[in-house]
Amino acid sequence: MRLTVVGGGYVGLVSGACFSHIGHEVLVVEKVKEKVKMLREGKSPIYEPGLEDLIKEGISKGTLHFTDDLKEGVKFSDVIFICVGTPPRADGSADLSHVEEVVRTVARNMDSYKVIVEKSTVPVGTHRLIERVVRLYLRDDIPFEVASNPEFLREGFAVKDFLEPFRIVVGVNSEKAKRIFEEIYRPITQKGYPLLITDPATAEIIKYASNAFLATKISFINMVADLCEKVGGDVEAVAKGMGYDPRIGDKFLKAGVGYGGSCLPKDVKAFIKTAKDFGLDFGLLEEVEKINASRVQKLVEKLERILLVLSGKEITVWGLTFKPGTDDVREAPSLRVIPELLKRGAKVKAYDPKGIDNFRSIFKEGHDLRFFTDKYEALKGSHALVILTEWDEFKEADLERVRELLEAPVIVDGRNIFDPEEIRNLGFEYECMGRCHDRENYLSLQRKC
Repeated sequence: MRLTVVGGGYVGLVSGACFSHIGHEVLVVEKVKEKVKMLREGKSPIYEPGLEDLIKEGISKGTLHFTDDLKEGVKFSDVIFICVGTPPRADGSADLSHVEEVVRTVARNMDSYKVIVEKSTVPVGTHRLIERVVRLYLRDDIPFEVASNPEFLREGFAVKDFLEPFRIVVGVNSEKAKRIFEEIYRPITQKGYPLLITDPATAEIIKYASNAFLATKISFINMVADLCEKVGGDVEAVAKGMGYDPRIGDKFLKAGVGYGGSCLPKDVKAFIKTAKDFGLDFGLLEEVEKINASRVQKLVEKLERILLVLSGKEITVWGLTFKPGTDDVREAPSLRVIPELLKRGAKVKAYDPKGIDNFRSIFKEGHDLRFFTDKYEALKGSHALVILTEWDEFKEADLERVRELLEAPVIVDGRNIFDPEEIRNLGFEYECMGRCHDRENYLSLQRKC
């Protein structure tokens, strides 16, 4: 089939390249001309494992094309996937202005039946808003349908998640649209991957509900981590014990400095706002946000407790992206930790394998914030190392060399990548999240018992 994908970001570019890979002819519409030029040369503007290879493959086969002209995209196919950003507003609601702009242009240029597909994450009821916009700007009585096909792509694993999905969710209102999606995804579903066909409203809710539940698991285990620190427990063992229960599972039970990225924070806020708009109380998710926000303060307090004073100290930060395997720093803990360190008078030396350029676009380098291209070089003379992303290269670091380069052998590990006993035996003062108990509280508890 011929497919149009509007938006050349993470979702649109991965979707377009993967649709091409499974046999469809795809036109990706990206309004930034510089990105289109890169893409036509087979270069990916984002870091995502395996993506650039698929782009080159599609170009070579002649099944993947790029343009900055949305009108061309409307003429190209009868199925148009909307993959543009829906950033949060100040009140937590999703900003649908980019979606509305695309739909308006589609409506004005339609000359035949179209299926307009929400792939961007949007609040429940957005399909009705899209229908209203189309009817408002449609010049002739042309048939169309609006469908929901939310994405479930993990950055760093996006290509694999598209081609080997846990599930494909599609919301439609007609048998015709259902058959179209069955044909689009047949190369994947015939391998045994499940396709759930439902109505658009349900599909929209599934996306938000899924991300909100994952965020809840993360905040839950971080809440448990706080208790572990007070009583001498090990949150890693607690999570393992919980995870053996198939009703719970072991995924997203990783204590640390909190969740980030372009999805979970935004989607939790939007889900809360949607509930309020319908007169519902999603207080549970408000607590999820509260717990997540408190992680940064707890991490900085751990560092301050060891060093006593942060003002004038040099602190090395390893990890700027919200997770390994991506260059994405959106809503990453580093965006809150580093400003907090700077506010307390520390000088920060930062390193990340992939995220420096994106981080530098938000925080400019200066006297108190410097970026390094070598993780060991960033350690020289620092009073502590703070770990915010669990990149494999950090887990495999030469710890003897780390200790020699640091001014003081201090590590505050926001991702629990090391074993506390082993690293302390190497001579480090080591603090982590939920595994290194608060000794004073622990001794106090022992006395009470």
